[in-house]
Amino acid sequence: MDVVRRVPEHRPATSPEGAAALRFSVLGPVRAWRGTEALRTGSPQQRGLLAALLLRDGRTATAAELIDALWGEEPPSQGLAAVRTYASRLRKVLDPGVLVSESGGYAIRGLPDGSLDLAVALDLADRAEQARADGEPGRARGLLRKALALWDGEALSGVPGPYAKSQRIRLEEWRLQLIEFCLDMELEQGHHAEAVSELTSLTAAHPLRERLRELLMLALYRSGRQAEALAVYADTRRLLADELGVDPRPDLTELQRRILQADPALAEPSAPEPEPPVAPVRPAQLPATVPDFTGHVPYVEELREVLESANGRVMAVSALSGVAGVGKTALAVHVAHRARPEFPDGQLYADLQGLRARGAEPETVLGSFLRALGTPDAAIPDSLEDRAALYRSLLNGRRVLVLLDNARDAAQVRPLLPGTEGCAALITSRGHLGDLAGAHLVDVDVLGPEEALQLFTRIVGSERVAGERAAALDVVAACGFLPLAIRIAASRLATRRTWTVSVLAAKLADERRRLDELQAGDLAVKAAFELSYGQLERAQARAFRLLGLADGTDISLSAAASLLGLPEDDTEELLETLVDTSMVESAAPGRYRYHDLLRLYARACVERGEEPPGERAAALSRLLDFYLATAAGVYALERPGDRLIEHLAPTEGDGLVFTDRSEALDWLFGEARALLSTARQVVETGELRKAADLLLAVRDLAESGSEFKRYESVATALLSAVVASADERTEARTRAALAHLYYLAGRFREADHEAREAVRLGGSTGDSWTMGDALNSTGVIALHQNRHGDGEAQLSRAIEYFRALGDRPGEAAVLVNLSRVHLATGRTASAIALARQGVDIHDAMGSALRGANGRYALALALTRSGELDSASDCLHQALDVFRDSRQRLWEGMTLFRLAEVDLAAQRPAQAAANAERALITLAGIGGEWRRGNVLTVLGHALSELGQTGRAVASWNEALDVYERLHAPEAEEVRALLLDGHPHRTHSVA
Repeated sequence: MDVVRRVPEHRPATSPEGAAALRFSVLGPVRAWRGTEALRTGSPQQRGLLAALLLRDGRTATAAELIDALWGEEPPSQGLAAVRTYASRLRKVLDPGVLVSESGGYAIRGLPDGSLDLAVALDLADRAEQARADGEPGRARGLLRKALALWDGEALSGVPGPYAKSQRIRLEEWRLQLIEFCLDMELEQGHHAEAVSELTSLTAAHPLRERLRELLMLALYRSGRQAEALAVYADTRRLLADELGVDPRPDLTELQRRILQADPALAEPSAPEPEPPVAPVRPAQLPATVPDFTGHVPYVEELREVLESANGRVMAVSALSGVAGVGKTALAVHVAHRARPEFPDGQLYADLQGLRARGAEPETVLGSFLRALGTPDAAIPDSLEDRAALYRSLLNGRRVLVLLDNARDAAQVRPLLPGTEGCAALITSRGHLGDLAGAHLVDVDVLGPEEALQLFTRIVGSERVAGERAAALDVVAACGFLPLAIRIAASRLATRRTWTVSVLAAKLADERRRLDELQAGDLAVKAAFELSYGQLERAQARAFRLLGLADGTDISLSAAASLLGLPEDDTEELLETLVDTSMVESAAPGRYRYHDLLRLYARACVERGEEPPGERAAALSRLLDFYLATAAGVYALERPGDRLIEHLAPTEGDGLVFTDRSEALDWLFGEARALLSTARQVVETGELRKAADLLLAVRDLAESGSEFKRYESVATALLSAVVASADERTEARTRAALAHLYYLAGRFREADHEAREAVRLGGSTGDSWTMGDALNSTGVIALHQNRHGDGEAQLSRAIEYFRALGDRPGEAAVLVNLSRVHLATGRTASAIALARQGVDIHDAMGSALRGANGRYALALALTRSGELDSASDCLHQALDVFRDSRQRLWEGMTLFRLAEVDLAAQRPAQAAANAERALITLAGIGGEWRRGNVLTVLGHALSELGQTGRAVASWNEALDVYERLHAPEAEEVRALLLDGHPHRTHSVA
């Protein structure tokens, strides 16, 4: 849909002073407010009169028109008197002068802009159209969502009369057009997976609306669900034939044909490939540009625009900075060549040698420039000031480009700037020249993956790369997409005809030797880094070396201060100087990161003995203490009263302290990769107990699913180390962490093994907290394996341990799990009672997240007992908490449970929508078994909606999952596919 069709009536009027507080709504019940005060709008007929006047845009409605609007062809005998009474009552409620009598009729006048929700919606729709026309689809989509959010149920709901009925139909049609327009743009922007859920609900509510069906087919196809997309078409064709006796419209049929043919044009739109740079022209003093210059297209265009603006300005100065090897000089030279036509009077060049012990003196450079401009040696002054003055005089009235390469600082550059209208200067430096007044600063970044591959291919040759694209991508990734490193690697391969790209990739895969491999002739990445490193002061060099030890993608200021053992203020000052020299990057305010190769270089500096013995282990130990202390505080804030933190290893350093739960979770999820990477690193240095305790303190990361694989990698590496060290206490805790992780993934056999081992080791070492935790895990795992008696016994033992510890949250968690065992064994009443006990404890302790887990279990029992409204309320309360706590796994499972409740309550459309949302939320987390359960329920919902084709597709997908897992649920799904008669069972997922 290219345009949003207009509602042909109403535009907001301009209000005088005093009427600004009135607001009205017609996109739902007809209501009025003065400020925040709701006004009494009277009987349904009186509200009908108000609506009729509001929708006439200030025009007068005669009494006859209003009578017809309210009662149609059968008005009451006292219709005119009733209209006058309604008008009188409304006049008393509204501001003076708003409802006016005129020519035997009535009108509403003088309302301010935005006082009617329909007027606001119209304005938002207009702005959305304009935004789309301006190439801003994201903004347009946001405006339409705001417009749609103004609807509060059915327009003019509860208002009688033929006029209200016709307006309801009109407004509903417009709302659907807005939805279609919005969803169309969402698909254009690649939000197809998210759109499937909404479109499923909409097609269920409006089964004959073919445009919605078309959008659903496209969304499913772009989500990789081709079979379901084709099933939608089959269902639509059957429905149209049965209901209307017609075929689908041509657009829908054409879409089916294109899906069957896998038309590439149906794929998600992508940005066009940038045009290759124009071959540079060789000017006067400029060095030759590299013939295979590749990438940096945005920088090229940005700098060219700045240089082209020099005409008519005092001077255009652009200063390029960035890490060694990023291609600053190549970029500057390339841009200078492209800009040469704009500077017909010449181009000057000087290498300022800023990284050498003695950089080029400005006097010497000016002497060279003056000679190039035609000044005889005898006429060149001696002093810097005189040379600079003569230089500026000679450039006056000319258009000259000056390229100053490898500048040390702004002081070296200032005397060399032309300073005259029509001239421009391009400067490169590894340091940031922020103190160069008026300069346009550009921080040059590494190449993108495709640009890097293009550069590599240009040097090596397309015939050698064509068959080994994946290996070539590995090579450029190992080079950190740094142009110098890519050029060196490609040059080595180009001169070794017997090597394949895979051989080179294998050599670069070894991080310990990577820098040694990246040298060819007089080019070497390590040598380029050495020049920058040699310029650092002692404290800067130490910070550079030690921060390189941390494995995370970046590091926060607080964590860096702990690693360095320095106050935060001192640390920030050091790191900002390293940013200024391009040795580290500022990832965000208060966060820092290395280029991958610079990190390897920093570690190489440590390994070659530039740090005292033991300092590497000490630095990582300080960092681990920081993460453990902070994570323990977050855990305590999230789980008030939980006794785990009393059983964690003591730390020598302090962590951050949070009082706001949202800020604490921001820290936990923001630092997830960094803290897990640190836990993995300290396994090698022997900090095993603290690493295991850190895994327990950050269990929320595992439950959320956001860092599942990384968490598992750390835990398995830690387990190998603790088994070798014979530390049974730490082994028990590590196995307890793994048991919980495997349970979340649906890997129950592995989870049971780890939990039982944790129980055995926890008992032998007297670790009561681990015993309670591991017994709780064995109990809930037994539930999922249908070993209900064993599960109940294990959970009963777990309660004893937690009660002995005085751990009320632990006790409550076990009560909730016992509730599920009772439910599975037919004791529904006791299941409800146990779940409520657990919820009451969690609520009393102020534990919102664990309270949500309790409500989830309570909802299962309430569903079984037929208390569907109460079950739904519990699940919605839990859903809000899970979303607020970033717990994607439990959010997805709660949506799945809501789908089950909706099915039981005979709300199949809502069930399908919730099941779709669950699939999206659980993508990549929770394990395939849980995904199979959601697909099965989705199939039931679609079947009850009459969408048999999609239902069968869902069940087939679920069957594939269950068969791969050898799960017993496969038999139930086979039966569904054989007879098509749903027989729902309740999952224990």
